[in-house]
Amino acid sequence: MQTEILQPTTGNLLRAAELIRRGEIVAFPTETVYGLGANGLNVDACRKIFAAKGRPSDKPLSLLVANLEQASRVAKISLAAEKLFAAFCPGALTMILPKNKIVPDFVTGGRSSVGIRVPDNVTALALIKLAGCPLAAPSANLSGMSPPATAQEVFDNLRGRVEVILDGGRCEFGIASTIIDLTTSTPKILRHGAIPAERLLEVIS
Repeated sequence: MQTEILQPTTGNLLRAAELIRRGEIVAFPTETVYGLGANGLNVDACRKIFAAKGRPSDKPLSLLVANLEQASRVAKISLAAEKLFAAFCPGALTMILPKNKIVPDFVTGGRSSVGIRVPDNVTALALIKLAGCPLAAPSANLSGMSPPATAQEVFDNLRGRVEVILDGGRCEFGIASTIIDLTTSTPKILRHGAIPAERLLEVIS
């Protein structure tokens, strides 16, 4: 497979979105790191993410969505989640929520919950909207390698494994999103990241 680095023009975004609708994978920027995206409701497409990254198949995938409406299609939105959406979305926050049946068990590693994030990046949001589906999008690197902050780093990792890399320049943060688990009565920070944990807890306390 030949790998191309493309500017996120309207034509190239449409091409990338069409690849996703056909069940292929595409690399693209977010404000945290570059992601390797596929239709998050298509098991066969998501298998290609695992194959390209060399990722263990029992490791869950989070979903990138364009807005709260799309999030409510794939997960049960609690009051705490609504508060965090209002305060931090779009942004570098992943919320773990009970999943709806539309999300395949394969995508969540058999778990009854799913991670949801609205990326604060114009290219990522445009791609989600044009593809018309939530995107399963872990970092666009080989498993065990550092998450990429540039398109060239994605190319160095995944050349020959992905057809298109959308080049949105260097990511704003270069570190992963903060993850908060909202599936229990007491919210829990699972990963410290771009948004300080104390800011999240202040909003929902």
